[in-house]
Amino acid sequence: MPVLDVRRDLTAITDEEVVALDAWWRASLYLTVGQIYLRDNVLLREPLRPEHIKPRLLGHWGTSPGLAFVYAHASRLIRETGDRAIYLAGPGHGGPALVAASWLEGSYTETYPRVTQDAEGLRRLCRQFSSPGGIPSHVSVTTPGSIHEGGELGYVLVHAFGAVMDNPDLLALAVVGDGEAETGPLEGSWKGISFLNPERDGAVLPVLHLNDAKISGPTVLGRKDRAEVRSLFEGHGYEVIEVEGSDLPGMHHRFAAALGGAWQRIREIQDDARSGAWTGARPRWPMIVLRTPKGWTGPDVVDGVQVGGTFRSHQVPLSGVRENPEHLARLESWLRSYRPDELFDDLGRPTTTAFGPHGAQRMSASPHANGGVLTRDLVLRDFRDYAVDVASPGVERAESTRRLGHLLRDVYSDNPDTFRLFCPDETNSNRLGDVFSVSDRAFMERVEPVDDHLSRHGRVMEVLSEHNCHGWLEGYTLTGRHGLFATYEAFAMVSASQTVQHSKWLEEARSLPWRAPVPSLNILLTSTAWRNDHNGFSHQGPGLIQVMLTHRGDVTRAYFPPDANCLLSVADHCLRSRSYVNLIVIDKQPQLQYLSMDEAIAHCAAGAGVWDWAGNDDGTAQPDIVLACAGDTPTLETVAAAQILRERVPQLRTRVVNVVDLMGLVRPRSHPHGMSDLFFSELFTDTADVVFAFHGFPGAIHQLVHGRPDADRFHVRGFIEEGTTTTPFDMTVLNKISRYHLVMDALNNARTTPRGAQELLGWCQDQLDLHHAYVREHLEDMPEISDWRVGSR
Repeated sequence: MPVLDVRRDLTAITDEEVVALDAWWRASLYLTVGQIYLRDNVLLREPLRPEHIKPRLLGHWGTSPGLAFVYAHASRLIRETGDRAIYLAGPGHGGPALVAASWLEGSYTETYPRVTQDAEGLRRLCRQFSSPGGIPSHVSVTTPGSIHEGGELGYVLVHAFGAVMDNPDLLALAVVGDGEAETGPLEGSWKGISFLNPERDGAVLPVLHLNDAKISGPTVLGRKDRAEVRSLFEGHGYEVIEVEGSDLPGMHHRFAAALGGAWQRIREIQDDARSGAWTGARPRWPMIVLRTPKGWTGPDVVDGVQVGGTFRSHQVPLSGVRENPEHLARLESWLRSYRPDELFDDLGRPTTTAFGPHGAQRMSASPHANGGVLTRDLVLRDFRDYAVDVASPGVERAESTRRLGHLLRDVYSDNPDTFRLFCPDETNSNRLGDVFSVSDRAFMERVEPVDDHLSRHGRVMEVLSEHNCHGWLEGYTLTGRHGLFATYEAFAMVSASQTVQHSKWLEEARSLPWRAPVPSLNILLTSTAWRNDHNGFSHQGPGLIQVMLTHRGDVTRAYFPPDANCLLSVADHCLRSRSYVNLIVIDKQPQLQYLSMDEAIAHCAAGAGVWDWAGNDDGTAQPDIVLACAGDTPTLETVAAAQILRERVPQLRTRVVNVVDLMGLVRPRSHPHGMSDLFFSELFTDTADVVFAFHGFPGAIHQLVHGRPDADRFHVRGFIEEGTTTTPFDMTVLNKISRYHLVMDALNNARTTPRGAQELLGWCQDQLDLHHAYVREHLEDMPEISDWRVGSR
């Protein structure tokens, strides 16, 4: 990489620049207030009247002045340096400020041609804000230049750090609101600099915007002693630059000095790292603490109550403008204080368009914020090369995720700057450790001789925070790169809300033709509820599956590969896919292997299939009972139950169906992966009862098959929140999904009662009693359970 020129002094700003910058900022503020309040007369060509005001005032004002202020100064910096930068607005409801900025830069009109840069376009801009069929108050997916929603608070820094990983020329300017700074995810995300390598990564410049108020009161950091705030962030390893005030033009001079100084420090760090002068010690990256009044430049006192600089300016400082003439007059005075006649010409066109950068250097037009346009396909070797040899189904055992680790090792080798694995300190535990043969764990803090595969050059991302791992991957994929988030299944619920929010982002992006498809968010759930042995109840919970099915949309996929070859096929598909959230659920422990690679490919392509070798219905269209399963442990128990039925009541015609793609159960009109009515009937018939063993909560299957023929015939066994520190098979017994429970369900629900059914029911109960006594005496499962294979007795 070329050595960067850091000789230019950007800490000083000329009077002419201040005038231009201030005009741009005033124009942005005028548009922000206009979006919140106005439906017509947006340029005040006549006095304001009540009918010019929106019927519902849903805007948010308090944080917008600071967001617009930082944006204006960042635009000046980009114009002067030629840098590539993206802007991430963490404070909630800051949407109008960023929409205003993109309209002034012209990118909004380029994206939405109806919203022209003139009086009519400005009217449309204002009318659509927080209106039916319009745009929300957050910096959402509809906002050009955004990869961060700013709705659910706490993720702005993790998205920023993920965006700059393997993106050496990108600066992510992340504004952190002081309300947002109180959230757990944000508090943990300051540690991102402990993983950022200035040789190959870009830079994150956090701007902590303290205006001392949230929706109904003060913020912790806003009221905390300034020395304590400085010490807090210096303790995290930042070089803290502070700016405070509301006076103009003084604030322009002070913030320009702060921003220019931060930029120069970033360039010094990167220059040292990329020229060979770096010692390897973690740099002290700069951050800015910006203190401005809440609702800066807005109404100070309303109805005798202090509003400016307080929490009362958070949303709509003048709430009675349609009914109260005094409020209406105050609004007009407020708008005119920005001197709109200077900001727009006679046609309503902005006069400030020459201020900022142009083309792709505009933050609202950055290709990094529409990462699909930069996405390169992963180089993926043939996944068949990693196959497990399966001579006979259900005989040999293997750690399926270890095979995936072999594949990921080569994905790392073949894609040195476009793929990363994110995992909360569990890469080896999840049997993916083969990646360490080609990449260390990333770490910028002190490394000691006893450390294992840990270095500043590493690109495997391990930090004990699901929020960080999930958010880094989101930022990484939204800027066009690929990755996988692997976590213990129960603790995926820590970041479940992030998964939902990302799904919503992708879902909405599908309706925006200008948003290019991005690499999918791939989540591997392992160390599952059924095999957490010593960890106990806390580690037993398949909740994310239920969350994603409940919030399902076109972008959600859920895969339950039963063995290694199916896992490899599914993983290859997910890594190639775009704009989905892919859940892959499989345990890391040794498990039986069922399908050859060719069989696995066909099975996964279909999404489900009949395993003729496991049942005995001999292809009849009407079996007496269908045993269905989704998930590795439910598959094991189902195959074992089917064998018991074949051996003990062979006249009972039993069909075994395995489901890999869970969304295939949904009707095709409700999900793109929904299997056709004909295929569904081929698998499950239209009349036979189905005993369905499912990895997650039983209600999920009932939810998915709703609307299928006679859905009440599905009898589902799954995780019912019965757990403890116990053996693997005892977990299935506690949750009534064991092979013996499935056999009893099959006998009780079959269309015919075979001879010997009552005897078999008694035998199953005897086996459950034997199991109960054995595990408490020997502290392990009975050998006939732990050593069971297809064909064994």
